[in-house]
Amino acid sequence: MSVVKVLELMANSTKSWEDAAQQAITEASKSLHNIRSVYIQDMSASVENGKITEYRVTVKLSFEIEK
Repeated sequence: MSVVKVLELMANSTKSWEDAAQQAITEASKSLHNIRSVYIQDMSASVENGKITEYRVTVKLSFEIEK
């Protein structure tokens, strides 16, 4: 039997929401192993002069606890 933990993270990107989600996974992967899935909980953006300047996501990342 495996145990899976869920961690809520926030990340940002100047490219896209997809890139922001990837940034969350990339950073989490530096200290977490066995990442299994990511759930995009919320998306938002910063706007300046009528243009999106930063994409933001709140994600729930699940990873398997090592035995």
